[in-house]
Amino acid sequence: QLQLVESGGGLVQAGGSLRLSCAASGPLFSSYIMAWFHQTPGKEREFVARITSLGAGKYYAPSVQDRFSISRDNAKNTVHLQMNSLKPEDTGVYYCQASRGDYEYWGQGTQVTVSS
Repeated sequence: QLQLVESGGGLVQAGGSLRLSCAASGPLFSSYIMAWFHQTPGKEREFVARITSLGAGKYYAPSVQDRFSISRDNAKNTVHLQMNSLKPEDTGVYYCQASRGDYEYWGQGTQVTVSS
């Protein structure tokens, strides 16, 4: 079982940047696909970015393509989301997800607020 803890959220002006981090504790972190999701009040969580277990494959939602970058450090059991050129619509809670086969784990989320 993995435990995930996100950090790095905060308040930023439009056009600014934030770097989110997700720290994992538990075995076999490097075997998990890691992803970030975004949620706003009253809406379902939406996919933002995903990175394969060894980091070779990276996938992004069209809305963040060319602005966000996902990375991972398997030696430190961490995954990051670098968010640049932030827009007010990027505001919300960002969740880290780990998945492997039938197993899926979520963090508690970190709030990002982008002011216009």
